[in-house]
Amino acid sequence: MDMGKDSDGGNMASSNHIQTPNCPKSSEPNCGLEHSTIEMVVATIAESENNENDNGKIPVKVAEEIVKDVQAEETFFSIAIQVFIPFLIAGFGMVFAGLVLDRIQHWPVFEEISELVILIPALLGLKGNLEMTLASRLSTQANLGHMDTTQQKISIIVGNLTLIQSQAIVVGFLGALVAIIMGGIKSNEVELDHAYILCASSLITVSIASFVLGLITAGVIVFSRHCKINPDNVATPIAASLGDITSLTLLSYVSTFLYDSIGQQDWLAPLIIAVYILAIPLWVWIAKKNPQTREVLFHGWTPVVGAMLISSIGGLILDFMVSRFEGIAVFQPVINGVGGNLVAVQSSRISTALHKEAELGMLNSGNSHDEDEAKKIFISPMTAFCGHDGHARTTRVLMTMVIPGHVIFIYTIDYIKDGDTSLSSVFVVVYLLAAIMQVATLLYVAYIMIHWMWKKKIDPDNSAIPYLTSAGDLLGITLLAIAFQFLYLVSDHDVQVD
Repeated sequence: MDMGKDSDGGNMASSNHIQTPNCPKSSEPNCGLEHSTIEMVVATIAESENNENDNGKIPVKVAEEIVKDVQAEETFFSIAIQVFIPFLIAGFGMVFAGLVLDRIQHWPVFEEISELVILIPALLGLKGNLEMTLASRLSTQANLGHMDTTQQKISIIVGNLTLIQSQAIVVGFLGALVAIIMGGIKSNEVELDHAYILCASSLITVSIASFVLGLITAGVIVFSRHCKINPDNVATPIAASLGDITSLTLLSYVSTFLYDSIGQQDWLAPLIIAVYILAIPLWVWIAKKNPQTREVLFHGWTPVVGAMLISSIGGLILDFMVSRFEGIAVFQPVINGVGGNLVAVQSSRISTALHKEAELGMLNSGNSHDEDEAKKIFISPMTAFCGHDGHARTTRVLMTMVIPGHVIFIYTIDYIKDGDTSLSSVFVVVYLLAAIMQVATLLYVAYIMIHWMWKKKIDPDNSAIPYLTSAGDLLGITLLAIAFQFLYLVSDHDVQVD
């Protein structure tokens, strides 16, 4: 969505953006906004809407929604309530995904084709690359009033579903190739049958999972908008809640079926690969014809491909650590998923706020000095976590969920399965420290990255979440590996080593 194209850039602040007069910098965004001021702002935008040359100015309906948002500024508790329930739902989805991964790692196909383990983080990361990015993109459109009519909803949703199909097929195929290459480097050989199975399994998994999760995500955003709930708070966790378990289940059963077909139906896997590759031009053509997705189709590949490569490095670490520490697999989706979910909420909220405040490339409507804008991008950790603005408040809300969330999830794992790693007090403390370090790092990096992208005229709705979630995957599995290694070195015998 492009809010920056205006024939008179000097009038952007008066026509597209609502500012509050006589407010100190440290105050809340709605600090001086009186009723008469609100009426004047809406009337001004209403008058500009009647002008034939409005060139994309915000319509009255959207202006009124923005004013309502300013009047009803979200509080710490309102954000916490809206985020925590979807966060719990997503967390339990990741718990079951961890239990699934802990079980399927011993299946013959995963023991025989070790590249499948390398592929897992890249496939699970697709929920950040595609579904969470879709959730952020649609949330912004919904908050700006672009999904209020049935025609708008159909156009935007259909266009985005075809877009993520094309992206999923390409990224799934590339992810399989990277896993094959990494596995070949590790074992010094590549078996053709195994390569076919890896590619075909990846393509089927990402295609079906992306379509199903895309529909669910779109439905959640439409429903949230109808219920007057900020979709930025709920859409990304819900998008992730079924992502891990859906992808792992599909990958395990599809790869097992194809593995069993070796020697009987050797043509099946190559045929699946050919069909999906030939379908790419069709999805690209449909997405190209939709104005809502055309720009993302041409410029949205770098983030998803780059994120896939980052997640693949995490997969290589996971493959090494699974062979060393038996109990690590069950916790990998949980620590990565929690970090990814929380930073995705923050990313989605910051992106929406920037779209409402200024045109792409400008950090605010009344300040264009490079030095001042640099201060808005590169803030100190103290400002990021303890500041008075809305983003710092959201950061504090999200950080308060890390410890209770992880405690609930890991004890649920321990209750459901008497796993290879028992929950000693030392393990819980070390695990929680790793989780806190991961989330705190991601939230701080998210603020800087998103504002930097905005300044560089890169829409963060399309680019930020893939990088952040893949970095969260890599950071999460690395910190988890360090935690298990530390526990082993201090002779915590609850950590079993093969």
